Amino acid sequence: MEMFNQSSSTRFFLLGLSNILYLKVIGFLALLTIYLITLSANLLLIIVVTINPKLHTPMYFFLINLSFIDICFSSTVVPKILMNTLSKDKSISLLECAIQMHFHLAFGATECFILAVMAYDRFVAICKPLHYNNIMSRKLCISLATASWTSSFINSITHVTYTFQLSFCNSHHVNHFFCEVPPFIQMSCSDTWLHDLAMYISAGIIAILSFFLILVSYVNILSTILKINSSHGRFKAFSTCASHIIVVTVFFGTVMILYLRPQSRSSTDLDNSVSLLYSSVTPMLNPIVYSVRNKDVKGTLRKNLVKDIAQSNLF
Repeated sequence: MEMFNQSSSTRFFLLGLSNILYLKVIGFLALLTIYLITLSANLLLIIVVTINPKLHTPMYFFLINLSFIDICFSSTVVPKILMNTLSKDKSISLLECAIQMHFHLAFGATECFILAVMAYDRFVAICKPLHYNNIMSRKLCISLATASWTSSFINSITHVTYTFQLSFCNSHHVNHFFCEVPPFIQMSCSDTWLHDLAMYISAGIIAILSFFLILVSYVNILSTILKINSSHGRFKAFSTCASHIIVVTVFFGTVMILYLRPQSRSSTDLDNSVSLLYSSVTPMLNPIVYSVRNKDVKGTLRKNLVKDIAQSNLF
């Protein structure tokens, strides 16, 4: 069996969305639409938060981080998938593949941490409202965001470096839409038990720990909400967390299916679908969920739309 290590001339070959023409067209148009909505919705949310001084709070600071992550997260893979779907040449160089894998993994891990930090922010706001401004200081917010970004990128570099030290047999055709760690481990001829172990530990620390912190935060939040006497007060308190709960459920559900499921139970088609879901659909849903359920964001949008219409009528 031919075995070889990677070199600068090595290229990998990725899947397109489909080999059937009409399915290829439908898939391309659907993914392109999702990507354009992702870019516009997240950019709009960032602009809205930036121009409204009332939204310059810790919660919206982390929401801007989340929107920026979603733009980058989707942009690392979707444009390449769209190009591969239309192009006859579906290859990607080793360097391009490594860069794509690095940033995709890094942005995904950062989103886990930021969602956990946002849950802690809601915990402080609801359970310790009198101390909120002191606890969620500007310094703490910047420190939490910096730690989330830094640790995620360091973790990603470690995994990507090890992945491309593996040997691959016979074919460099990757049965996946983009460069991601799990399919590369599956196609390797090397003994990958150490990498498997490292990936499970890493995923456990990042995904499970983040999810555990979110769970603990919401257990305390729920306990506090149930102590509120008025039903209106309980509803108002819970509504501030509803958007975050929806985003957490969708994102962590898909990530845990892909990274924490035993390889023996993996299904290539399912893994590909799940990867595409959390890499393209979730970044689109996040700003929509937060905007639809947020009165401040909707109010700023309406105010500026009315202002723009009024100005256009003057000319």
